[in-house]
Amino acid sequence: MSLDNLVTLGFLVLLQAVLGFDNLLYISLESQRAPADKQAYVRKVGIGLAIFVRIGLLFTLVKLIAYVQDPFFGLENGVLAGHFNLHSLIVLGGGVFIVYTALKEIWHMVTREGGSHEESSASARSVGSVIAWIVVMNMVFSFDSILSAMALTKVLWVMATAIVIGGVMMMWLADRVSLFLQKNRMYEVLGLFVLLIVGVMLLSEGGHLAHLRLFGNEVTSMSKTTFYFVITVLVLTDLVQTRYKKKLIATGQDSSAHLPLVTKE
Repeated sequence: MSLDNLVTLGFLVLLQAVLGFDNLLYISLESQRAPADKQAYVRKVGIGLAIFVRIGLLFTLVKLIAYVQDPFFGLENGVLAGHFNLHSLIVLGGGVFIVYTALKEIWHMVTREGGSHEESSASARSVGSVIAWIVVMNMVFSFDSILSAMALTKVLWVMATAIVIGGVMMMWLADRVSLFLQKNRMYEVLGLFVLLIVGVMLLSEGGHLAHLRLFGNEVTSMSKTTFYFVITVLVLTDLVQTRYKKKLIATGQDSSAHLPLVTKE
């Protein structure tokens, strides 16, 4: 075990932490679809299985990297043009699914009428279904980190160890993020919009990988810097708005706080 391999391992673990934020958020939100008493179990099993899937994906990419990156399907018309490979299709599919999920949950949140606890219980997914989605989406998110790791080193045990350490860290953090969201329900909307941004980022990344052009305009990938900047602005806006709302209520200037509740007979 050389010093170079240890330094590379440290960089890869850090890379896993930086690139894994969006995946962590998805796991925390998705696990809440399971029954309340099974959510911690779902997160642990889902991430545990995802670690093995990532290691399997690592060995697969090492052997079949050319087949993943080489285009095998082209599209050319007046609206859409691009050359798709397996990598781009997986990332685009993940982006579509996350955008759809976020929009569906936001729509459900603004249209439901009371009884949120009963509704959420009725719409809870099975444990197996939630675990399956966590594993599948983890594979989508893992492409970037694995390809980046392959660019830094060719030593398989270093990359596999970084994946295991990153998975254990994610397992530890997922419980804390989920607990925070459960105790601070007002951040649910913020979390869904962050998830929507994650989906848009994946769509832009998949479009960039496929050299996609819409109406002649090239789709460019959203950088991580832009992603974190947008997330920071969303969080700051939500914090400022929450504090301002509390201040208005405390001074009696918020008329909505005194409106009578309308109940259905």
